Amino acid sequence: MQSARQRLADQLRQIREDAGLTGRELARRARWKAGVSKVSRIEHGHRPISAADLRTWCEVCGVPPERTEELLAEMRAVAGMWQTHRQLNRGGLKGRQERLRDEYWRVKLSRVYQTKVIPGLLQTSAMTTVYLTQARKEQHLALDDVAAAVEARMQRQECLKRPDARWLFCLEEDVLWYRPGPVEVHREQLRHLLSAMCRPTVSLGIIPRDIDRRGVSPDESFTMVDTELVGVELVSGTLTITAPDEIRLYAEAWDRLWSLAVHGEAARALISEALEVLDRPR
Repeated sequence: MQSARQRLADQLRQIREDAGLTGRELARRARWKAGVSKVSRIEHGHRPISAADLRTWCEVCGVPPERTEELLAEMRAVAGMWQTHRQLNRGGLKGRQERLRDEYWRVKLSRVYQTKVIPGLLQTSAMTTVYLTQARKEQHLALDDVAAAVEARMQRQECLKRPDARWLFCLEEDVLWYRPGPVEVHREQLRHLLSAMCRPTVSLGIIPRDIDRRGVSPDESFTMVDTELVGVELVSGTLTITAPDEIRLYAEAWDRLWSLAVHGEAARALISEALEVLDRPR
Protein backbone atom coordinates (compact mmCIF):
# COMPACT_ATOMS: atom_id res chain seq x y z
CA MET A 1 0.00 0.00 0.00
CA GLN A 2 2.84 2.39 0.85
CA SER A 3 4.47 1.75 -2.52
CA ALA A 4 1.21 2.62 -4.29
CA ARG A 5 0.86 5.81 -2.24
CA GLN A 6 4.46 6.72 -3.07
CA ARG A 7 3.86 6.08 -6.77
CA LEU A 8 1.02 8.63 -6.72
CA ALA A 9 3.18 11.04 -4.69
CA ASP A 10 6.01 10.75 -7.23
CA GLN A 11 3.61 11.66 -10.02
CA LEU A 12 2.44 14.73 -8.12
CA ARG A 13 6.02 15.84 -7.52
CA GLN A 14 6.80 15.42 -11.23
CA ILE A 15 3.71 17.47 -12.12
CA ARG A 16 4.87 20.27 -9.79
CA GLU A 17 8.38 20.24 -11.22
CA ASP A 18 7.10 20.20 -14.82
CA ALA A 19 5.03 23.27 -13.97
CA GLY A 20 8.20 25.00 -12.78
CA LEU A 21 6.95 25.47 -9.24
CA THR A 22 8.72 25.05 -5.94
CA GLY A 23 6.89 23.35 -3.09
CA ARG A 24 6.64 26.72 -1.35
CA GLU A 25 5.13 28.41 -4.39
CA LEU A 26 2.63 25.58 -4.90
CA ALA A 27 1.50 25.87 -1.28
CA ARG A 28 1.18 29.66 -1.58
CA ARG A 29 -0.96 29.48 -4.71
CA ALA A 30 -3.07 26.70 -3.17
CA ARG A 31 -3.51 28.84 -0.03
CA TRP A 32 -2.58 25.98 2.28
CA LYS A 33 -1.95 27.21 5.81
CA ALA A 34 0.51 24.39 6.50
CA GLY A 35 2.64 25.73 3.69
CA VAL A 36 5.52 23.86 2.09
CA SER A 37 5.52 21.22 4.86
CA LYS A 38 2.18 19.93 3.56
CA VAL A 39 3.59 19.61 0.05
CA SER A 40 6.66 17.83 1.41
CA ARG A 41 4.64 15.32 3.45
CA ILE A 42 2.46 14.50 0.43
CA GLU A 43 5.42 14.12 -1.94
CA HIS A 44 7.30 11.87 0.48
CA GLY A 45 4.23 9.66 0.98
CA HIS A 46 3.99 10.55 4.67
CA ARG A 47 0.34 11.55 4.37
CA PRO A 48 -2.35 10.71 1.83
CA ILE A 49 -3.69 13.52 -0.30
CA SER A 50 -7.42 14.31 -0.25
CA ALA A 51 -9.52 14.59 -3.40
CA ALA A 52 -9.96 18.33 -2.85
CA ASP A 53 -6.22 18.88 -2.40
CA LEU A 54 -5.42 16.78 -5.46
CA ARG A 55 -7.79 18.86 -7.57
CA THR A 56 -6.19 22.04 -6.24
CA TRP A 57 -2.69 20.67 -6.94
CA CYS A 58 -3.64 19.87 -10.53
CA GLU A 59 -5.42 23.21 -11.03
CA VAL A 60 -2.42 25.21 -9.79
CA CYS A 61 -0.07 23.18 -12.00
CA GLY A 62 -2.28 23.47 -15.09
CA VAL A 63 -3.03 19.76 -15.42
CA PRO A 64 -5.69 18.86 -18.06
CA PRO A 65 -9.05 17.64 -16.67
CA GLU A 66 -8.60 14.14 -18.14
CA ARG A 67 -5.25 13.71 -16.38
CA THR A 68 -6.74 15.04 -13.15
CA GLU A 69 -9.48 12.40 -13.32
CA GLU A 70 -6.86 9.68 -13.88
CA LEU A 71 -5.00 10.78 -10.76
CA LEU A 72 -8.24 10.91 -8.76
CA ALA A 73 -9.04 7.36 -9.86
CA GLU A 74 -5.57 6.24 -8.76
CA MET A 75 -6.00 8.04 -5.43
CA ARG A 76 -9.29 6.24 -4.82
CA ALA A 77 -7.65 2.92 -5.69
CA VAL A 78 -4.86 3.55 -3.17
CA ALA A 79 -7.39 4.51 -0.48
CA GLY A 80 -9.37 1.31 -1.08
CA MET A 81 -6.40 -1.04 -1.10
CA TRP A 82 -6.57 -1.90 2.58
CA GLN A 83 -9.74 -2.83 4.43
CA THR A 84 -9.86 -4.36 7.88
CA HIS A 85 -12.06 -7.36 8.60
CA ARG A 86 -14.08 -5.07 10.87
CA GLN A 87 -14.83 -2.81 7.90
CA LEU A 88 -15.57 -5.70 5.55
CA ASN A 89 -17.87 -7.39 8.05
CA ARG A 90 -19.73 -4.23 9.02
CA GLY A 91 -22.91 -5.71 7.56
CA GLY A 92 -22.17 -9.15 9.01
CA LEU A 93 -20.57 -12.25 7.52
CA LYS A 94 -23.61 -12.77 5.31
CA GLY A 95 -23.33 -9.30 3.76
CA ARG A 96 -19.67 -9.83 2.95
CA GLN A 97 -20.38 -13.18 1.29
CA GLU A 98 -23.22 -11.68 -0.76
CA ARG A 99 -20.99 -8.88 -2.07
CA LEU A 100 -18.39 -11.43 -3.11
CA ARG A 101 -21.06 -13.60 -4.74
CA ASP A 102 -22.17 -10.77 -7.00
CA GLU A 103 -18.59 -9.90 -7.98
CA TYR A 104 -17.80 -13.48 -9.04
CA TRP A 105 -20.43 -13.44 -11.76
CA ARG A 106 -18.28 -10.94 -13.66
CA VAL A 107 -15.02 -12.90 -13.46
CA LYS A 108 -13.61 -14.50 -16.60
CA LEU A 109 -10.40 -15.98 -15.17
CA SER A 110 -9.81 -16.63 -11.46
CA ARG A 111 -6.48 -17.91 -10.13
CA VAL A 112 -6.25 -18.88 -6.47
CA TYR A 113 -3.04 -19.90 -4.71
CA GLN A 114 -3.58 -21.22 -1.19
CA THR A 115 -1.16 -22.32 1.52
CA LYS A 116 -3.57 -22.59 4.46
CA VAL A 117 -7.22 -23.32 3.72
CA ILE A 118 -9.48 -24.90 1.12
CA PRO A 119 -10.53 -22.07 -1.26
CA GLY A 120 -14.08 -20.84 -0.68
CA LEU A 121 -15.33 -21.89 -4.11
CA LEU A 122 -14.29 -25.49 -3.39
CA GLN A 123 -15.58 -25.78 0.17
CA THR A 124 -18.40 -27.97 1.37
CA SER A 125 -21.15 -26.41 3.44
CA ALA A 126 -19.81 -28.10 6.57
CA MET A 127 -16.25 -26.88 5.98
CA THR A 128 -17.48 -23.34 5.31
CA THR A 129 -19.34 -23.48 8.61
CA VAL A 130 -16.11 -24.43 10.38
CA TYR A 131 -14.10 -21.65 8.73
CA LEU A 132 -16.70 -18.90 9.23
CA THR A 133 -17.38 -19.90 12.82
CA GLN A 134 -13.65 -19.62 13.43
CA ALA A 135 -13.54 -16.23 11.65
CA ARG A 136 -16.44 -14.91 13.74
CA LYS A 137 -14.61 -15.89 16.92
CA GLU A 138 -11.23 -14.49 15.86
CA GLN A 139 -12.72 -11.22 14.60
CA HIS A 140 -14.91 -10.78 17.71
CA LEU A 141 -18.16 -10.41 15.75
CA ALA A 142 -21.26 -10.10 17.93
CA LEU A 143 -23.75 -10.99 15.19
CA ASP A 144 -24.13 -14.73 14.64
CA ASP A 145 -25.15 -15.00 10.99
CA VAL A 146 -22.84 -17.89 10.14
CA ALA A 147 -25.64 -20.07 8.75
CA ALA A 148 -26.83 -17.31 6.41
CA ALA A 149 -23.25 -16.56 5.35
CA VAL A 150 -22.67 -20.25 4.57
CA GLU A 151 -25.76 -20.28 2.37
CA ALA A 152 -24.51 -17.18 0.53
CA ARG A 153 -21.13 -18.82 -0.11
CA MET A 154 -22.81 -21.96 -1.43
CA GLN A 155 -24.82 -19.78 -3.81
CA ARG A 156 -21.57 -18.13 -4.93
CA GLN A 157 -20.28 -21.55 -6.01
CA GLU A 158 -22.89 -21.58 -8.76
CA CYS A 159 -20.46 -19.42 -10.74
CA LEU A 160 -18.36 -22.55 -11.33
CA LYS A 161 -21.03 -23.66 -13.78
CA ARG A 162 -20.46 -20.66 -16.06
CA PRO A 163 -19.16 -21.92 -19.42
CA ASP A 164 -17.54 -18.54 -20.14
CA ALA A 165 -15.21 -18.54 -17.13
CA ARG A 166 -12.23 -20.55 -15.88
CA TRP A 167 -11.35 -21.25 -12.27
CA LEU A 168 -7.78 -22.29 -11.48
CA PHE A 169 -6.71 -23.42 -8.00
CA CYS A 170 -3.16 -24.10 -6.87
CA LEU A 171 -2.82 -25.63 -3.39
CA GLU A 172 0.21 -26.53 -1.34
CA GLU A 173 -0.19 -30.20 -0.36
CA ASP A 174 -0.29 -29.28 3.34
CA VAL A 175 -3.74 -27.75 2.75
CA LEU A 176 -5.04 -31.30 2.25
CA TRP A 177 -3.78 -32.30 5.68
CA TYR A 178 -4.71 -29.29 7.81
CA ARG A 179 -7.79 -30.29 9.79
CA PRO A 180 -9.70 -27.28 11.19
CA GLY A 181 -12.79 -29.34 12.02
CA PRO A 182 -14.01 -32.87 12.81
CA VAL A 183 -12.68 -35.85 10.85
CA GLU A 184 -15.99 -36.42 9.09
CA VAL A 185 -16.05 -32.81 7.86
CA HIS A 186 -12.50 -33.11 6.53
CA ARG A 187 -13.25 -36.46 4.87
CA GLU A 188 -16.31 -35.01 3.11
CA GLN A 189 -14.23 -32.03 2.00
CA LEU A 190 -11.52 -34.12 0.39
CA ARG A 191 -14.09 -36.20 -1.46
CA HIS A 192 -15.68 -32.97 -2.65
CA LEU A 193 -12.33 -31.86 -4.08
CA LEU A 194 -12.18 -35.06 -6.13
CA SER A 195 -15.65 -34.30 -7.44
CA ALA A 196 -14.89 -30.63 -8.17
CA MET A 197 -11.94 -31.67 -10.33
CA CYS A 198 -14.40 -33.18 -12.80
CA ARG A 199 -15.95 -29.82 -13.62
CA PRO A 200 -14.91 -28.66 -17.11
CA THR A 201 -14.37 -25.09 -15.90
CA VAL A 202 -12.16 -26.05 -12.93
CA SER A 203 -8.43 -26.82 -12.92
CA LEU A 204 -6.84 -27.99 -9.68
CA GLY A 205 -3.10 -28.23 -9.16
CA ILE A 206 -1.38 -29.42 -5.99
CA ILE A 207 2.26 -28.73 -5.15
CA PRO A 208 3.64 -31.90 -3.51
CA ARG A 209 5.48 -31.56 -0.21
CA ASP A 210 8.52 -33.44 -1.49
CA ILE A 211 8.87 -31.81 -4.90
CA ASP A 212 12.12 -30.17 -5.97
CA ARG A 213 10.94 -26.57 -5.81
CA ARG A 214 13.83 -25.32 -7.96
CA GLY A 215 14.26 -22.28 -5.73
CA VAL A 216 10.55 -21.38 -5.78
CA SER A 217 9.51 -20.76 -2.17
CA PRO A 218 5.89 -20.72 -1.02
CA ASP A 219 4.31 -17.25 -1.27
CA GLU A 220 1.45 -15.68 0.63
CA SER A 221 -1.98 -16.96 -0.38
CA PHE A 222 -3.58 -14.76 -3.03
CA THR A 223 -6.44 -14.57 -5.50
CA MET A 224 -6.06 -13.07 -8.98
CA VAL A 225 -9.21 -11.80 -10.66
CA ASP A 226 -8.64 -11.62 -14.41
CA THR A 227 -5.73 -9.20 -14.86
CA GLU A 228 -7.43 -6.43 -12.89
CA LEU A 229 -6.70 -7.09 -9.23
CA VAL A 230 -5.09 -9.34 -6.67
CA GLY A 231 -6.57 -9.95 -3.22
CA VAL A 232 -4.39 -10.95 -0.28
CA GLU A 233 -6.13 -11.84 2.98
CA LEU A 234 -4.13 -11.15 6.13
CA VAL A 235 -4.90 -11.68 9.81
CA SER A 236 -6.37 -8.21 10.30
CA GLY A 237 -7.83 -7.45 6.89
CA THR A 238 -7.62 -7.70 3.11
CA LEU A 239 -5.17 -6.03 0.74
CA THR A 240 -6.44 -5.32 -2.78
CA ILE A 241 -3.75 -4.68 -5.37
CA THR A 242 -4.66 -2.96 -8.65
CA ALA A 243 -1.35 -1.46 -9.85
CA PRO A 244 -0.46 -3.16 -13.18
CA ASP A 245 3.23 -3.62 -12.33
CA GLU A 246 2.39 -5.27 -9.00
CA ILE A 247 -0.26 -7.48 -10.61
CA ARG A 248 2.38 -8.54 -13.12
CA LEU A 249 4.63 -9.71 -10.26
CA TYR A 250 1.81 -11.88 -8.89
CA ALA A 251 1.14 -13.26 -12.38
CA GLU A 252 4.79 -14.26 -12.59
CA ALA A 253 4.61 -15.82 -9.13
CA TRP A 254 1.51 -17.75 -10.21
CA ASP A 255 3.29 -19.14 -13.27
CA ARG A 256 6.20 -20.32 -11.12
CA LEU A 257 3.95 -21.99 -8.55
CA TRP A 258 1.59 -23.50 -11.14
CA SER A 259 4.56 -25.05 -12.91
CA LEU A 260 5.43 -26.96 -9.71
CA ALA A 261 1.93 -28.36 -9.24
CA VAL A 262 0.77 -31.80 -10.33
CA HIS A 263 -2.59 -32.20 -12.00
CA GLY A 264 -5.08 -34.86 -13.02
CA GLU A 265 -4.36 -38.34 -11.70
CA ALA A 266 -1.26 -37.21 -9.81
CA ALA A 267 -3.31 -34.62 -7.93
CA ARG A 268 -6.04 -37.20 -7.28
CA ALA A 269 -3.44 -39.52 -5.81
CA LEU A 270 -2.36 -36.88 -3.28
CA ILE A 271 -5.97 -36.24 -2.24
CA SER A 272 -6.65 -39.98 -2.02
CA GLU A 273 -3.58 -40.46 0.16
CA ALA A 274 -4.87 -37.90 2.64
CA LEU A 275 -8.29 -39.56 2.53
CA GLU A 276 -6.82 -42.97 3.16
CA VAL A 277 -5.30 -41.79 6.43
CA LEU A 278 -8.67 -40.41 7.57
CA ASP A 279 -10.40 -43.69 6.65
CA ARG A 280 -8.08 -45.85 8.74
CA PRO A 281 -9.65 -47.33 11.90
CA ARG A 282 -8.70 -45.44 15.03
